[in-house]
Amino acid sequence: MSESFIDQLRADGLITGSSATLEPMKGGVSSDIYLLRDGERSMVVKRALPKLKVESDWFADVTRNETEWRFMKHVAKTNPSSVPEIISTGKDYFAMEYMGEEFANWKVSMLCGRFSTECARMAGVFLSDVHRHSRENDALAQEFDKMDAFWQLRIEPYFIAASEQHPELDTIFLEESERLGSANLALVHGDFSPKNILVSKDRMVVLDCEVANYGDPAFDVAFLLSHLFLKILYHRNYYKEMRSSVNAFLEAYGVFSLDFEARAGRLLLLLLMARVDGKSPVEYLTAESSKLYLRSFVRLQLIQNSKGLGDILEDWESGIKALRV
Repeated sequence: MSESFIDQLRADGLITGSSATLEPMKGGVSSDIYLLRDGERSMVVKRALPKLKVESDWFADVTRNETEWRFMKHVAKTNPSSVPEIISTGKDYFAMEYMGEEFANWKVSMLCGRFSTECARMAGVFLSDVHRHSRENDALAQEFDKMDAFWQLRIEPYFIAASEQHPELDTIFLEESERLGSANLALVHGDFSPKNILVSKDRMVVLDCEVANYGDPAFDVAFLLSHLFLKILYHRNYYKEMRSSVNAFLEAYGVFSLDFEARAGRLLLLLLMARVDGKSPVEYLTAESSKLYLRSFVRLQLIQNSKGLGDILEDWESGIKALRV
């Protein structure tokens, strides 16, 4: 398939040399990603897939490819160093700047036991800037009216799929799904997780924004927090370091209204459940004791229905301390 894709890229004028190569890169489940080497030039070429690389039947509209490069171009207007430079766009792909070996993946670093509150702080600053600068923007709301892709890649595989595993929580999952589908508040990344953040000595770069939409910014906050909470559960002995990262992210993001914090807290809980019982379970959380703890925790917190993010973090940490005994 890479040979025919090379022919397509050559016909489009992206490849100019006779010995260009396409090397498959590790990435998510929703796209084919290649490192293109063409003479002295290197770039990354990404092409969205109609069927994702998972066991379940999971399909999504490939027009999200355009959504991704449009998001990057928008962010680059005010913060060009935080996203890859877009080099070229095609019918079903785009080419972007290659981030070299000097960049580390934040998720991989944390799984290996290397923690950095500075990464969390920079993530909070980036997200706050995107959300703050895009509020009440009718042009962006029209350009990123992409709820179909967000439903296909987030709401259905996360919330709807998890609700089917937990009928006692069905109403909560479905009501939140409907609310997210009609939110219209700010530009949302939609996949703001450590796996999509690369960090070098002097630069942080955010990737994989194919489900960007004009929706509820609390989703991005909750999505990142869910990954940090899961790392706390995975690295039980490093909960203090991970807690510092959570606090650094929240402090950098800024002040929440009570309504925003309530939305983010509810979304955090639902996303935690979705990452063990949805269509895209987190791959590193394999201990059954961890999954049982997560399910019990989420059920109890949703029943209480009154706690802020700080209280949820305190309870999460207290429960994990008990697991360590």
